[in-house]
Order: sequence, then structure tokens, then C-alpha cells
Amino acid sequence: MSTVFSNGSRSSKTFKPKKNIPEGSHQYELLKHAEATLGSGNLRMAVMLPEGEDLNEWVAVNTVDFFNQINMLYGTITDFCTEESCPVMSAGPKYEYHWADGTNIKKPIKCSAPKYIDYLMTWVQDQLDDETLFPSKIGVPFPKNFMSVAKTILKRLFRVYAHIYHQHFDPVIQLQEEAHLNTSFKHFIFFVQEFNLIDRRELAPLQELIEKLTSKDR
Repeated sequence: MSTVFSNGSRSSKTFKPKKNIPEGSHQYELLKHAEATLGSGNLRMAVMLPEGEDLNEWVAVNTVDFFNQINMLYGTITDFCTEESCPVMSAGPKYEYHWADGTNIKKPIKCSAPKYIDYLMTWVQDQLDDETLFPSKIGVPFPKNFMSVAKTILKRLFRVYAHIYHQHFDPVIQLQEEAHLNTSFKHFIFFVQEFNLIDRRELAPLQELIEKLTSKDR
């Protein structure tokens, strides 16, 4: 597992390799559009489907972006998320997650948080790298099951946010990553709310925080 510290400063390493969208592609242009609208500071506006764009493509571009963001955020706290500190994957005392991917591991297994997140991020990476699921070439259609796969990816990525907030918020503050984490999570929540991508019950571990972060922007 890579760590992000070298001589006390943050390096550019992430937990998993960053997923790049090819420059010059339409999806790259969409990502640039997303970044530009995010810069305006209005997250509600930033997540809306740009006029004339395909919903699947917009969800795909943003899903890749959230993967990269969470990848980087989790990368900053891997030193604190260990087999000893986090023997189970949890989000507070009420919520525990067991891993299954339906192919390699069919029956949910109980495992430590670092192991679970490793399984999860590797699984997400495999989905994003699958050209039949996430086509990067213009004119290649998205499969019929794309939205259900994207929903599963986003539901699982939420669990990494939930684990960081519940179990590792103190180191996040120490590392002065709090504003970065809050902005990333707020962007994520506005996006999944805009397109109804995660069931409300799945968001329960961070419901209070979600209400606090989103109440000012209603």
C-alpha cells in the first residue's frame, strides 16, 4: 500500500493508480466542463447535466472523478487505517460492511477496513477499465446495465467516505485535509442526489453530516 508522505510533505502518490480520461476525448471535455463549473463554487449547478449531453456519459465522467478523489483522500490516511486499528470495515458502531463482488467472492466476507477498501478500489478500477462498461471512444454505446453498475460503484465509494469520517476524522484534521474531504464529499452527495443514484438507506451512516452540508444550499 502506498503512503503519501515523503519528508513530511504530501507526495503525488495515491492508494491505487489514478484513472486518467484520455485527453482530446469528449469525456475529457466534459471533465474540463465539470472542473470549470465547480470553480464557480455553486455545487448544485456544477452537478447538473450539461445541456445536450448524454446522462450515461456524464455519470461515467463523474464516477471516474470521484474514484480519483477518494483514492487520493484515502491515500492520505493509509498510515492510520491498519489491520490493528480497523479490524472490521465499519462506519461507526452501528454499521459494518462485509465484502463480496459477486464473481471472485460470492459470499460476503468479514475483513479489516484496509483489506475491504483494497478489494473495493481494485473492483472499481476493474469496472472503470472495462471498455464494454465504460467506453472511452466516441460512438461506442454504453451497455444497458451501465446505470446499475454505476450505482453499485457509487454506493461502495460512499462507504470509504463513511469509514474516513467515522474512524479517521482526527488524522484528517491533523493533516489539514478537512476542507478537502468536506468539499469532495459535498460534491459527491449533490451528484448522487441530483440523479438519485444511492438509496437513502445506504446513506444513513452519514445522514446528519449530509443534512448539515446540504442545508445551506437548498
